[in-house]
Amino acid sequence: MAYSILVEVMMPISVLIADDHGVLRGGLRALLKAEPDLEVVGEAADGDAALTLAAALQPNVLLADISMPGPSGIDIAARLKTSQPDTHVLILTMHDDASLVEEAMRAGASGYIVKRAVEVELIKAIRIVATGGQYVHPEIGAGAAAARRTCRDPAASPAAALTERENEILRLTAQGHTTQHIAATLGIGPETVDAGRAAVYKKLGLRGRIELTKYARDRGLI
Repeated sequence: MAYSILVEVMMPISVLIADDHGVLRGGLRALLKAEPDLEVVGEAADGDAALTLAAALQPNVLLADISMPGPSGIDIAARLKTSQPDTHVLILTMHDDASLVEEAMRAGASGYIVKRAVEVELIKAIRIVATGGQYVHPEIGAGAAAARRTCRDPAASPAAALTERENEILRLTAQGHTTQHIAATLGIGPETVDAGRAAVYKKLGLRGRIELTKYARDRGLI
């Protein structure tokens, strides 16, 4: 009697890396290459390239930086949630902001992990999201839960406390415009711009233009 043996061949998890730092992409590629069940199928240096490659390559996991030129990692997660649901977005970032975790997961990301995480944790996160699970870096998981409670009450969000003018000052400042330019654009005095910017810093808990610019960029305001 002849017997046939069916051997199931497991396909590797395909991963697309999107980050604007070439050195980091190289390190991630080398790390993932050492894992037999993971395969890096492409790399992108900005959000637009990431979306183009994601559509062409249909990876299981898109490992995306939250802050890069073009669409942010959060924007990408939101777009792929509807157009390409089989590609799971894992946010990899230096920001351990619980409110960003909540924003990313709500947009459609499957996971959120910080760049200082140990290598074994990143590998674990990729495997979890590839199979439809969710993963959040343990150190900020509790903070994300607190942020989730805040998000249920929009009035409790610091961003919700900004006035329309303060939002405009925030956006124009983040774009690098001077106080004089912002004043002329909005038809107000320079002292009003300075006062509005000070209010933005206070309400959002930001310290200086660098943090303000990162805040605006992470949320797709610039």
